Amino acid sequence: MFDAWSDATAEALVLANAAAALVMTGLIWFVQIVHYPLLAGTPADRSTDVAAEHQRRTSYVVAVPMAVEGITTLALLVDRPGDVALVWPWLGALLVAIALGSTILLSVPLHARMALAFDPNTGPRLVLTNWPRTVAWTLHGVVGLVMLAP
Repeated sequence: MFDAWSDATAEALVLANAAAALVMTGLIWFVQIVHYPLLAGTPADRSTDVAAEHQRRTSYVVAVPMAVEGITTLALLVDRPGDVALVWPWLGALLVAIALGSTILLSVPLHARMALAFDPNTGPRLVLTNWPRTVAWTLHGVVGLVMLAP
């Protein structure tokens, strides 16, 4: 621990990180079980409009928790409360990297493809390739809870 912040600040970082990870966990499960299957089943004549609107609206919901999660994850790599084992912030960072990497490399291109033209294979592929994000964010939520435990 580098003592860059007070113990209260470091503990607030853990709380903010866990809260953001848990918000993203809830969102990603909703997306995985409800929203993506519905998006995949959108009729061809409406699919591009629905896909574009999905991207626009989703950004409003995920921007803040993703930013908080990312910033607090990095901050916890620099400093953490003394009662948090070093492994937890690093594991959290790995899980965030998996979730964001999967988002950038898999989900964003599939969403872009969906918004351009209907392809009956894109929606089911989006559902399938969303599992790494779902697992990573779920596990990061667990890591956040572990870091909160005394």
